[in-house]
Amino acid sequence: MTALKLSDNELISSMLVGNEEAFAMLYRRRQGAIYRFALQMSGSHALSEDVTQEVFMMLMRDDCSFDAERGSLNSFLFGVARNLVRQRLGREQFYAPMDEDATEITADPTLSGADPLQELARSETIESVRRAVLSLPARYREIVVLCELQELSYADAAVVLDCAIGTVRSRLHRGRAMLIEKLRPKEKELAVAGSVDQTRCFA
Repeated sequence: MTALKLSDNELISSMLVGNEEAFAMLYRRRQGAIYRFALQMSGSHALSEDVTQEVFMMLMRDDCSFDAERGSLNSFLFGVARNLVRQRLGREQFYAPMDEDATEITADPTLSGADPLQELARSETIESVRRAVLSLPARYREIVVLCELQELSYADAAVVLDCAIGTVRSRLHRGRAMLIEKLRPKEKELAVAGSVDQTRCFA
């Protein structure tokens, strides 16, 4: 059986007996999601890189507390990342602004054949959502990121947050409502801008 077909638990078992390829496979499989979670929680590329590295360094230590009977490795890694992000943000007492390249928008829309105005609107919408998510209180931000952006199930999110599934549901409901409320002023602004543009076209 190739490493690609092995489960996370099989890979970590192999890693713990010294298989470096198993660790590399786990890293490639799970690194991206952990990095995105940290970025969506903090808005900082530098912090996210540090947290991701710390998460996987922890996985290599002899005192690693992962227990397959308590949940999936993916949930465990998110839980470790969550604690590290909260510690870093607590120490630094600020949220870093989202870096310009974090929007993942084509730098020059004309090169891709897209309408530059549409690309600009899309870029502004993505940035508005990210800023709105970052402005949520931590307990609601993390549940929105986990369930909406990382698409974890309620059960997996409950493991990450060490709370009941009912708590996940109630926090997510509240977090969604807060996010919608924060985005409404921007929606109105875009609607007004669209009306002005249409008026100019017929002027």
